[in-house]
Amino acid sequence: MVPGLLGAALAVTAWGSASVLAKAIDLGGLVIAVYRFLSFFVLMLAWMRLRRAPFRLAVLRYSALGGIALALDVALFFSAVKETSVMNATLIGALQPVVVGVIAARFFGERVRPRDAVWALVALVGVVAVIVSGSDSQVSSLRGDLLSVGALFCWSGYFIASKHSKARLTSTEFTAGTAFWAGALNLPMAFVVGQELVVPTATDVVYLVVMTGVAGVLGHSLMNWALVQIPLWVGSTFTLLIPVAASAMAWLLLGEPLIGIQIVGALVVLCSLAAIVVGQARAQRGAADAVSQPAPS
Repeated sequence: MVPGLLGAALAVTAWGSASVLAKAIDLGGLVIAVYRFLSFFVLMLAWMRLRRAPFRLAVLRYSALGGIALALDVALFFSAVKETSVMNATLIGALQPVVVGVIAARFFGERVRPRDAVWALVALVGVVAVIVSGSDSQVSSLRGDLLSVGALFCWSGYFIASKHSKARLTSTEFTAGTAFWAGALNLPMAFVVGQELVVPTATDVVYLVVMTGVAGVLGHSLMNWALVQIPLWVGSTFTLLIPVAASAMAWLLLGEPLIGIQIVGALVVLCSLAAIVVGQARAQRGAADAVSQPAPS
């Protein structure tokens, strides 16, 4: 389980860069999604070819629900960060573990230890401190916040679909399939809302390449791989690290303010997630020791 936990941590850190890069790119949110995910899909096909793993049509079928959820999530989220602050958008997204936790308990039979639930709640409080303390009404809007709410539920659906798909698809197949759906579905949506699929500038191309490689290839591949090894609620809880990473990057690259209480909140999030990781690792070792003990004669 430990490799899965580390993979999830790296994935959400990579995802933290997406909102900052999207805000820096001079293109509509849907156009960014089209360029990012179709490029991502091509890279995944090349990777599968190198591994001699054919891309089956069944992959598109079994990844469709996850791909639709991802397509709507990125469309709504990238549009949201164009109209509201990175902090507001990521704060709303930080509620995802609540949505996923309820579904994981109901449909996947996952049990959350009380101690881990407390640490997850502490981490959520830290996220609120990180973002609310730095919110700026001058760069926020109700429309952008509502778009973020829609992205929250779609993002939760993507996580659930990823966990559910493991019976039929490998993590690589699911990642490739959802990348195709995300890019293909955002293309008509971009035309409907009047966003032109223009040729990006050289600077935007650089940002798009970085976004595709880091948030796409690294982030999605690692998380889909990790969710095969760790409980769904644990992977979802790790998304609380996204606002911390996003806020730090927004401060460094975009000049968005970062004050003392945000730093304290970030430390709270990191320490809480570390406590969950340690607790999960100990529980795994305890279960392994119990299995290895000889049965009483």
